[in-house]
Amino acid sequence: MEREIREKLWNAGYVKAWTANFLLYFSFMLLSPLLPLYLSETFGADKEAIGIVLSGYTLTALAMRMLSGYVVDTFPRKTVLLIGYFFFALFFAGYLAAGSLLLFAIVRTLHGAPFGLATIANSTVAIDVLPSSRRTEGIGYYGLSNNVATAIGPTIALAIYGAVHSYDWLFALSLLLAGIGWVVDSTLRLPARPTVKNRPPLSLDRFFLLKGWSQGLAMICYGLSYGVVSTYIAIYGKEELGITGGTGLFFLLLAVGLILSRLTGSRTLRQGKIVQNAALGMSVSVCGYLLFAGMHNLWGYYGAALIIGLGNGHLFPAFQTMFINLTPNDRRGTANSTLYVSWDVGIGVGTFVGGSVAEYFGFHAAFWMAWAINALGVAIFFLYARRSFLKNRLR
Repeated sequence: MEREIREKLWNAGYVKAWTANFLLYFSFMLLSPLLPLYLSETFGADKEAIGIVLSGYTLTALAMRMLSGYVVDTFPRKTVLLIGYFFFALFFAGYLAAGSLLLFAIVRTLHGAPFGLATIANSTVAIDVLPSSRRTEGIGYYGLSNNVATAIGPTIALAIYGAVHSYDWLFALSLLLAGIGWVVDSTLRLPARPTVKNRPPLSLDRFFLLKGWSQGLAMICYGLSYGVVSTYIAIYGKEELGITGGTGLFFLLLAVGLILSRLTGSRTLRQGKIVQNAALGMSVSVCGYLLFAGMHNLWGYYGAALIIGLGNGHLFPAFQTMFINLTPNDRRGTANSTLYVSWDVGIGVGTFVGGSVAEYFGFHAAFWMAWAINALGVAIFFLYARRSFLKNRLR
């Protein structure tokens, strides 16, 4: 009986880390789907300008995440987490103060840095407080915090904007919720970390998990396709399908798929079926992007959301588990940062390139490009990354 209590999955520390991560992503998702419309309506920005402005956030998050793994593994994790989370919350006030497209672009770009640090630190802390026997399962459930935020964030944001017609209300609410998340994380009590003696000298492998380069390359492809679709979904729906309030439903269906597959996938991950989960997820997801690119109506629009969600819900925790299993415990931060850096590279490139392609060749060309690159990621996994993981895994 003692062991069962000790090995409880939803312990107090894990619940707090899960809740803080939910609030972090929820405050982010309140703004993310509406920012393209905000930039277009408030500053008259065209599609290419929107892509440039929004990609800056992802690029600074990427740069910080490249450093975050080393920082989280080297310095006290709770301190790093609270610093990153504090500045993440603070930057929402900058949106309220930005009165021009240039100032908004600067604030948005700088905001990516604390977001990158906070996400890596929080996910690493969540793994730290999990019992070892439930770690793989817990990684899967941890992602539900992102998914639930994704499910309700856009819907609530659209409802608030529809009621008050003010973006400032959304900026202020994001500031408040992120501040609550910081308070939750401040109450965390982390287990003592063993001192690492004879730490190897500083090298590239301290910032990026070199053994996971092929998994990272595949993840870049998946992130790029998601970046194109998620960034331009609101404008595409409004301009080509006449959908003025359906973006919230799109993200709701996406998140429903994510949640359903996370719940089923966590059980199979616990059984050690990591590669099988990843293969299933990417195969389902690429079909969703094909549907979205090929069927330009409501069935394609909403059906693709659910299918992509089902695929990504299997794919992401499987890849995170791969990275964790490729490295010793004292390098969990590096493993997590490699995963998120790869995803961010894809998101950033997808946001920028997708905007340019949509501006000059139309949305359909941008979405077909997203599908093709997603299919390339599937090929990379099956032709090389899968064998590389099975050869190099430590557990």
